[in-house]
Amino acid sequence: MLKGKRISLRPIREADLDAVYAAHEDIANRGAYFPLGVESEAAFRRAFTEHGYWQREAGTLLIDTRDGEIAGHVEFFKPVSYWDAFELSYQLYDQRFASHGYATEAVQLMVDYLLGTKKQHRVQLCVVPENVASVRIAEKCGFTLEGTMRGAFFNDGRNQDVLMYSLLRTDPRPWREG
Repeated sequence: MLKGKRISLRPIREADLDAVYAAHEDIANRGAYFPLGVESEAAFRRAFTEHGYWQREAGTLLIDTRDGEIAGHVEFFKPVSYWDAFELSYQLYDQRFASHGYATEAVQLMVDYLLGTKKQHRVQLCVVPENVASVRIAEKCGFTLEGTMRGAFFNDGRNQDVLMYSLLRTDPRPWREG
């Protein structure tokens, strides 16, 4: 378990599966910026049985509040097999968890974990430009805007541009300064 000031990150447990799958299939709660596809419940549970959503090059951790509520998740994965990088994705499961800094702290904890335990030199975020909250998270966490990938993301019935942000192992991490 990774502990922060407001949240902790932990692996998914079997007892969490019903709640996590309910959040996964609640497309209306995902907003316009999170992929809208839904995995079948059978495939979702099979993946848990096979690897518990935790593997060497991909993993998902739940975001727990201090009160023990599941606020969302953060995950890492290899975006392209030949890049020395991990990409992060995150989602809060309910609007009441927004604007508390939970996603920002989850990104910070996951970055520290990955750069402390994995060999990859780069962590990246892909953000739809209109997703002001995620743009702010990238900025607060010290990610560098590298550019725009035009039409790279199909969601909500259309192709959308994506901003590419990165943080290298050698870059400062603002939350660790001072």
